[in-house]
Amino acid sequence: MNVTVVDIQNVLTRTTGFLKTVTSHSLQPYRGCSFGRSLCGVGCYVQHNYWVTKGRDWGGFLEIRQNAAEAYQSSVDAERRWAKKSHGRFSIFMSSSTDPFLPQEARYGVSESLLDAMIASPPDLLILQTHTHRVCDHAEQIQRLADQCEVRVHLSIETDCEEIPGLPPHASPVEARFEAAETMKTRGVRVVVTVSPLLPIQDPDGFFERIGRSADAVVIDHFIEGDGSREGQRTLGTPLPSAIGKLNPDALTLEYRDAMAECASRYMPGCVGVSKEGFAGRYAIGDNNQKWKIKGGATA
Repeated sequence: MNVTVVDIQNVLTRTTGFLKTVTSHSLQPYRGCSFGRSLCGVGCYVQHNYWVTKGRDWGGFLEIRQNAAEAYQSSVDAERRWAKKSHGRFSIFMSSSTDPFLPQEARYGVSESLLDAMIASPPDLLILQTHTHRVCDHAEQIQRLADQCEVRVHLSIETDCEEIPGLPPHASPVEARFEAAETMKTRGVRVVVTVSPLLPIQDPDGFFERIGRSADAVVIDHFIEGDGSREGQRTLGTPLPSAIGKLNPDALTLEYRDAMAECASRYMPGCVGVSKEGFAGRYAIGDNNQKWKIKGGATA
């Protein structure tokens, strides 16, 4: 992997597209992701974003944004004013194009310094999106920040299978991620398990019952509708669909997503989100006709 250390001018990016309905800003402590050649990297939506990759192989590069905390401090007041005016509150998604708790974080401490900067000048909402149990290394900081603003830890657990034939190993074991979710929830931090992208689940009832004990909510996101293309064409060009199809062909359909959402609702009624509505914290409940509605009455 090619690792470079860079300085940046801006770290708070005003959101567009998918994220515009979720938060006012996104924040990337790194560019690239060292999980890119693990299982989650095979289906990672970011690999299709040329603005991020610049044609480089996903998982083959990582830029360390060493002054990210200073960049946050220099722009936070102006971005807060803009967010309050345009969105009603200042909210951050960290991160949409990398993982904030990569193994390299232990050496470079970029996310740690950013969390300290946010403790000093907090947003109204921080969503920490991660795929690793290493989030627990920062539990005390996150807990301190949660005392000052709304914090949601979004922890990706996309399957109950520790191995999927034809795909590389997980970057973080499934069991370790469940234990991390339980640890953060025990500390009083709001935890949302993101089943994204949804992979075949061997024991749906056991899986969602475990999520119900480990987290406050769950989001289910299929690569169809999730990867930014109309019918999941971007993901269809990766090895992921073939591996999914060999385990369970039904898992390649949105009907499978809906069936998993229905199963989840039995264990977490009113706390099940689907796709971007779920990432935004708008959770669905099933009515008697098995339609999905967002709290407040809007159709999902």
